[in-house]
Amino acid sequence: MDQQPGKGEPRKFDPKFRGPIHNRHCTDVLCCVIFIVVILGYIALGILAWVHGDPRKVVYPTDSYGQFCGQKDTINENKTSLFYFNILKCASPVVLINLQCPTTQLCVSECPDRFATYIDMQGSYRHNKSYWEYYRQFCKPGFNKPWKSVAQVIRDEDCPSMIIPSRPFLKRCFPDFSTKNGILTVANQTTFKDGRGKTRNVTDLREAANGINNVLDARSVGMKIFEDYASSWHWILIGLFIAMVVSLLFLVLLRFTAGVLFWIFILGVIGIIGYGIWHCYEEYDRLQGTPGSDLTIYDIGFQTDFRVYLQLRQTWLAFMIILCIVEVFIILMLIFLRNRIRIAIALLQEGSRAIGYIMSTLFYPIITFVLIAICISYWAVTAVFLSTSGEPVYKVMANQTLCKYANLTCDPETFNTTNVTKLCVGAQCTFAFYGGEGFYHKYIFIFQLSNAFVFLWLVNFAIALGQCTLAGAFASYYWAFRKPADIPTCPLFSSFGRAIRYHTGSLAFGSLILAIVQLIRIMLEYLDHKLKGTQNSFTRFLLCCLKCCFWCLEKFIKFINRNAYIMIAIYGKNFCTSAKEAFFLLMRNVVRVAVLDKVTDFLLFLGKLLVAGGVGVLAFFFFTHRIPVFTQETPTLNYYWVPLLTVIIGSYLIAHGFFSVYAMCVDTLFLCFLEDLERHDGSAERPYYMSKSLLKILNKQNVEIKRH
Repeated sequence: MDQQPGKGEPRKFDPKFRGPIHNRHCTDVLCCVIFIVVILGYIALGILAWVHGDPRKVVYPTDSYGQFCGQKDTINENKTSLFYFNILKCASPVVLINLQCPTTQLCVSECPDRFATYIDMQGSYRHNKSYWEYYRQFCKPGFNKPWKSVAQVIRDEDCPSMIIPSRPFLKRCFPDFSTKNGILTVANQTTFKDGRGKTRNVTDLREAANGINNVLDARSVGMKIFEDYASSWHWILIGLFIAMVVSLLFLVLLRFTAGVLFWIFILGVIGIIGYGIWHCYEEYDRLQGTPGSDLTIYDIGFQTDFRVYLQLRQTWLAFMIILCIVEVFIILMLIFLRNRIRIAIALLQEGSRAIGYIMSTLFYPIITFVLIAICISYWAVTAVFLSTSGEPVYKVMANQTLCKYANLTCDPETFNTTNVTKLCVGAQCTFAFYGGEGFYHKYIFIFQLSNAFVFLWLVNFAIALGQCTLAGAFASYYWAFRKPADIPTCPLFSSFGRAIRYHTGSLAFGSLILAIVQLIRIMLEYLDHKLKGTQNSFTRFLLCCLKCCFWCLEKFIKFINRNAYIMIAIYGKNFCTSAKEAFFLLMRNVVRVAVLDKVTDFLLFLGKLLVAGGVGVLAFFFFTHRIPVFTQETPTLNYYWVPLLTVIIGSYLIAHGFFSVYAMCVDTLFLCFLEDLERHDGSAERPYYMSKSLLKILNKQNVEIKRH
């Protein structure tokens, strides 16, 4: 019989069991204490980062002397933009934004608006000193020797050898690129002097500022997008409200349509495969007698043009055989698993009925969303403050790749008196990052790692709390003998209180295991990113295997945790015991688990597709003025796809939120159903709690009794 256990021991009958246990005790107390201590430590870490950190280091660009550009009450208060002496030394905009470009960087009040070179300035200085007054604002502060030789100026980097028309982006001066007749120009010029006696094409700046023009143009696109949101936001909200209503209706109607939708889909698949078999036979028969069609695939070997294989009878015969096997397999599965499929559909319908009685559960994902948003915000703020902790650290930036002093720390005040500039021509002592030699600064990386780990732990705990709360509410529904009369008052609130009061430690334990696996996965991804350029095939293969194994492990742990939280919500036992009992209970009914999982996944996927696709199509017709009734109300947009994509993505997320509650409901009812089968036999002393439809499918019934 299907309900007989095949692994482990079946659940023994407990005459006092009437659903979720109310007389509970605290579980996994040690983990609860550790969790609270970690949260307090996390708060302390945030305070420590707040004391040492300075977000201005992110907001304001920093020059080669470690000073902020545009900071109030400093010498750079009116110098809001960062200027690069020789932008040609910069490989890409990413390098510029990260302040890793090996050239002197100065704060300036405005970016250059003309082409000029130091050589030309010296020639003009003799007749008009105003040229020098303009050029000197891009030189090092205090430098006032326009007669100094060009070679010495370039060597000491007192002034840039050239300046290029630029405009500020992210408070940094980038070349003022534009396109004229398909040709890249800077200030309508295609060439410029590099200040070293050469005339170069502006395309030489492309590598140094690759993509900057597109990014700058994106600002105007951003303004248009903002305008579209400003004129269509209320219509977007209406579309999202419609998505919420459709999602709710879909869940309510599942009790009537779940079986119909599933069997229509199955019959459609069988029909499509049947048509495929017929088509393969037609092609196989049509090619009979055609020259060359009787050759085998082995005879013609591998061909890049796969249409060649379609001219062979053997190809269509193989297709036909494969489709026949698939068709027979599906039909046999339906025949032998029909009862389990009926049970799965009945549970889906029961889940819809349960949500109808406990409507408040549909809005619980808002609480989970708020908790996760708080975790993300705290993690992001702490990470920013940690990354901006410390004093300016300067490093030797050398043009020569063989310079042994490259990337070593240095002191900008004494750097010019050392031998480094002689041994490494063109080397500079440039600001690199913020750090220090103290205990706090030495362990910044450890603090960042701890910040990420606790963040993962807290996020997983918020999700676990939601799953346990919903499971407790839906279990209260299942174990009510007379529905809805025996459903307790405020089941969701009661379940939430039980989860927080008694099972914080168990939820933290399960979340901890998952957070450790996720942190390892993040570290493996980081290593994979760092080793992308390596030629060691074995290392890459080993890393790929580890990533795959930990991905599978994460999925398995999520599955175990989810069902363990359901058992915790029902029986109030610790995490390990609940996980073990849930695992063996599912293994004793592994076929039912597989069938229910696939049927649920299909119907929920169909629901998400229906909600997002249906509302998206409606939004498309509305925003493109294709609904005559609303032509006058439709706003005029720059890009109609802006509100359209917002509505589609928002609708999908709303549907996902509603359906995640439904999926948790079905999983909870399924475990309760399995427990019901093992605990009870339908007698007066041990009646079944399942619905009449499930009793009918299983050919079981309860003895007629009158319960008070």
